[in-house]
Amino acid sequence: MSVRQKDGLGGRAAIAGIGATEFSKDSGRSELRLAVEAVRAALDDAGLTAADVDGLVTFTMDTSPEITVAQACGMGELSFFSRVHYGGGAACATVQQAALAVATGLAEVVVCYRAFNERSGRRFGAGVRHREPSAEGAALGWALPFGLLTPASWVAMAAQRYLHAHGLTPEAFGHVAVVDRKYAATNPAAWFHGRPITLAEHAASRWIVEPLRLLDCCQETDGGQAVVVTSLERARDLPCPPAVIVAAAQGAGRAQEQMTSFYRDDLTGLPEMGVVARQLWQTSGFGPADIDVGILYDHFTPFVLMQLEEFGFCGRGEAADFVAGERLPLNTHGGQLGEAYLHGMNGIAEAVRQVRGTAVNQIPGAARTLVTAGTGVPTSGLVLAADG
Repeated sequence: MSVRQKDGLGGRAAIAGIGATEFSKDSGRSELRLAVEAVRAALDDAGLTAADVDGLVTFTMDTSPEITVAQACGMGELSFFSRVHYGGGAACATVQQAALAVATGLAEVVVCYRAFNERSGRRFGAGVRHREPSAEGAALGWALPFGLLTPASWVAMAAQRYLHAHGLTPEAFGHVAVVDRKYAATNPAAWFHGRPITLAEHAASRWIVEPLRLLDCCQETDGGQAVVVTSLERARDLPCPPAVIVAAAQGAGRAQEQMTSFYRDDLTGLPEMGVVARQLWQTSGFGPADIDVGILYDHFTPFVLMQLEEFGFCGRGEAADFVAGERLPLNTHGGQLGEAYLHGMNGIAEAVRQVRGTAVNQIPGAARTLVTAGTGVPTSGLVLAADG
């Protein structure tokens, strides 16, 4: 299996530009317009134009097709276009696909983007309303009739088991919420700018699905985010310091389903992220001690703890204490709990800012960042590093 050996992608491509719209609860414009604004902002940041782009990658869930975005942005011919499935699990995989295209010569400049009106339009937190018949839908059919109708309810099953197995209380999850909102409070782009929270406030927030409280759940956001990927050589000639794609990986575990993998032997971990972790460490040659900043997908707080354990930052059941001790700068933009819920794409942008040295909550000397995508689903991850 590929996860047993180093792959050949690392170091052959870099992120040269990042761009976003404002993050809001009511954008007042179409998702296509949000996508175009984010793509143009990323190209401006990279010092490139629409004419330079020959590849686009987005999510299967995005409503703005690659060719439509290309047309609206004024791009010319495309030699590569692709989409990645599984919701937020696609985030880092969009960059992986872009890097693969660049490394193999299929394209020279690839833009990855995600844009939605997730608050003013379709709210994922509202749960499943209608699905076309599919094998994936059949799997959900084993959970929906019993009241597991929303992402929060699906995560709550694993979260409850995690607490039971390790003898913990829901306060364990509060540490993630507090740390994320601490960073969001000093980030002017964050929805929760100026609004840190305490553990007591976390514990006082209302139940959503036990053991998850309101402050354990990510936001619902309108906005767009884009990143520009090109070869490392070309990126070095562009205005901003490149964020080298040292490693990129996707992962799906045994007995994997989309958010409802309840038939595994153990519900206290995230095997799909374990697959990603092994490949990232194998290809990069790094380990937990080499990472300066962790940008971990935080749609729900319990899965941040499980990710830390899958990557080996701490032992099983020890992640709450690890976060409370702030032993690793975590989600320095405020995460999806504090900055915005952009299906993880804004986390990639924060990782780029950290290795550039331009983050609002800059970690001194940050040169290596770990970024992860959506959890509970087939997922992906990146290791980004400063050049040289």
